[in-house]
Amino acid sequence: MAKLLILGAGVAGQTAALHARRQLSKDHEVIVVAPNSHYNWIPSNIWVGIGAMKKEQVVFPLAPVFKKQGITHHQAKAVSIHPEGDAENSMPYVTIEYTDPSKVGQTAKVHYDYLINATGPKLNFGATKGLGPHDGYTHSVCTADHAVATNSSLQELVQQMKKGDKKKFVIGTGHGSATCQGAAFEYIMNVDFVLRKAKVRDRAEIVWLTNEYEVGDLGMGSMHIVRGGYITNTKVFTESIFAEREISWITRSHVKEIEPKKIIYENLNGEIKEESYDFAMLIPPFAGVGLKAYDKSNNDITSELFAPNGLMKVDADYTPKKFEEWKASDWPKYYNSPKYSNIFAVGIAFAPPHSISKPQFSPNGTPIFPTPPRTGMPSGTMARIVTFNIVDMIKGKTDKPKHSASLANMGAACLASVGSSLWNGSAASMTVYPIVPDFERFPETGRDLKYTTGEVGLAGHWIKYLLHFGFIYKAKANPFWFLIPE
Repeated sequence: MAKLLILGAGVAGQTAALHARRQLSKDHEVIVVAPNSHYNWIPSNIWVGIGAMKKEQVVFPLAPVFKKQGITHHQAKAVSIHPEGDAENSMPYVTIEYTDPSKVGQTAKVHYDYLINATGPKLNFGATKGLGPHDGYTHSVCTADHAVATNSSLQELVQQMKKGDKKKFVIGTGHGSATCQGAAFEYIMNVDFVLRKAKVRDRAEIVWLTNEYEVGDLGMGSMHIVRGGYITNTKVFTESIFAEREISWITRSHVKEIEPKKIIYENLNGEIKEESYDFAMLIPPFAGVGLKAYDKSNNDITSELFAPNGLMKVDADYTPKKFEEWKASDWPKYYNSPKYSNIFAVGIAFAPPHSISKPQFSPNGTPIFPTPPRTGMPSGTMARIVTFNIVDMIKGKTDKPKHSASLANMGAACLASVGSSLWNGSAASMTVYPIVPDFERFPETGRDLKYTTGEVGLAGHWIKYLLHFGFIYKAKANPFWFLIPE
């Protein structure tokens, strides 16, 4: 009997667990360790953050799904990986610490034959003083609870604006290395939509604050897209959307500190500037969740398994190179650890070999550029392919991974909400291939323009709204869930 242990139950972890359980006989055990009791469909948090959806519409309890599927579930956080076992037992294991209210404070060893690290990110609000909803002054839509609190503050401001008050909204990224600009973009567009619907948009100033070199970079080095039969780039595409809605933008900026009503940031010229606000929603940088690793003799080998940011090293080329020298082939194909072949990492949990956007530094040495996005559709696809490889190895069909899922040979579709309404809402519908540009195959733009497109319209909102229900249906493992693609 083989044991497959999956750390995390987000998009990547849930996808891996369901596919593994479906393809493996009951002779094999599928185990999930996740600190939260509920699954959260994170892409819809932005709608919770404006009051278009309730928290209950984007979350559901995990335990019933795992019980129905025959998946062993520990509500706990992983603390350390022991890939060689210990002095008493050579079988590898992970030390966990329970977050289940009935077991809080208890620890356990969970043994495995194969391990998938799908922990996702640590929301590193602490990287910027004053950032975040807990010990800071800004809002977030990174979790469902964050989004609920964000909407509450937004609605309070709307009521004040109806009485004649003017307010300033600053939305974007809260650190020079933050990613997930897409979520912030969706949120700023929906805030604009809500204010117009409430007939108070004339009393609002809305500002996009970002670490992107140009708007529309999105951590992907910008893109050339086909729109209406013409080739343009996402800078023009995004600027036009902002300009149409009277949203101003500040680019090339690293938020240094946040005080009540004041954001202090450094720009790429090294200048320290300030921006006032009444409401700020800024995405934090991501880091690894802090897993440690130890060998059989209990020596710390964390640096051998993980990059300095806490993300797991996989089969990528991490050789230091100038930006102009990296290649699409540097990116991982199989997502297995080069040190321990039975350990894999997917989604945000794996360490990218380099930035997709060109690294930029201020004269003070401050890095100001987005890190590569790896959420949503790419996370699910990686998880599925890695799971298929593990299943094949468990069944004895192969002794090493055969299926690949390189982001340099993978396309993605994105539906970014720019207004939530079934009748007059809209979404930016975008496709890109490949996610990581390949200038050897596509020397002009790095991507295939036949499959890299962008349009804005009501139909995009309908599709995004339907996908919300489709992906939650899938994550609940309802009948024929596997027919819904990642």
